[in-house]
Amino acid sequence: MVCTIVKEGHECFFMTKKGCQFNGGSCHPIVEQCEGCQRIGEFPAGKFCLVYPDPAAKWRLGKCQMATHLKEGTQKGNGKINPLKASKRKFQ
Repeated sequence: MVCTIVKEGHECFFMTKKGCQFNGGSCHPIVEQCEGCQRIGEFPAGKFCLVYPDPAAKWRLGKCQMATHLKEGTQKGNGKINPLKASKRKFQ
């Protein structure tokens, strides 16, 4: 259903005919770590996450899985090298 409390006009899973069924009766505003994410919506009541009703809970145990402003760091580690192939390269 469409939210009528905080995220007016936005689809919400917790909205029912009786009102918002989320813990506390409404969504919670974003936390500092969410700044810069593309999944933030600005509403008259403030800034709210469009994916999670409680963004602070997603940041408690690490980073949010839906954060668009964080880059995945691909690290090229020193993997195991086959010593036989390494010795052949040495002579070329």
